[in-house]
Amino acid sequence: MKGNGTISTLYEHGTLASLMAGNMAGTITLEDLLKHGSTGIGTFDGLDGEVIILDGEVYQAVSDGTVNHVTDRQAKMPFASVHTPADLEELELTDVDFNALNGKFVRQHELKNVFAALRLTGKFSHVKVRIAPKQEEPYPSLLEVAQGQPTFTRDDVDGTIIGYYAPEIFGSVTAAGWHLHFISDDRQFAGHLLEFTAPALTGDLQIFDTLEQHLPIADQAFRQGEVDMATLRDSIAQSEGNQD
Repeated sequence: MKGNGTISTLYEHGTLASLMAGNMAGTITLEDLLKHGSTGIGTFDGLDGEVIILDGEVYQAVSDGTVNHVTDRQAKMPFASVHTPADLEELELTDVDFNALNGKFVRQHELKNVFAALRLTGKFSHVKVRIAPKQEEPYPSLLEVAQGQPTFTRDDVDGTIIGYYAPEIFGSVTAAGWHLHFISDDRQFAGHLLEFTAPALTGDLQIFDTLEQHLPIADQAFRQGEVDMATLRDSIAQSEGNQD
């Protein structure tokens, strides 16, 4: 648990609100993003798949279920979160699923008012993911895309969950609660996590005292974008699909 006086930072590029409004063009290169962390999640230009970054290696799950190892550091992303693992609290969990993470885990670790990174590894009894298909201009809203995204399941799979917890009050900048991605150890199965069950997992938790929010101010679509605040929270919840 954090307490050694060092500053830990979660770096986020773009906002989920902007993505919801259809601003899906890439606005930061992988090269620049990785200057701010070696681990994280996001999506590529045009909402092209689900990105998992582990120890500086970048993987992209695309909508046909394929997982690519991305080495092009000039590839661009409209939305991403990264951090440098440090000051970690080790975890050993049993009977793990989203209900456990959303309930008992959040209460025990007092997460409701902080940002945190979660990494869990082990054998999963069941995993269900979704993968955003690449979009072309003029871009639809993220909610429209989410309603037609392909889903994939895998049973008895070894892999890793990586992602973040965000407080409810930040639920328009990013996804409130958990935003988690999954990748199998063989790097053949990955995506945005919708469901999972596991008898036992190990991993770590990192609490951040700093959120660095980077905005693509040179991008005119971002500068001129309109966000429907009246429906934003509900639309984000529907598009994320894993908070029940």
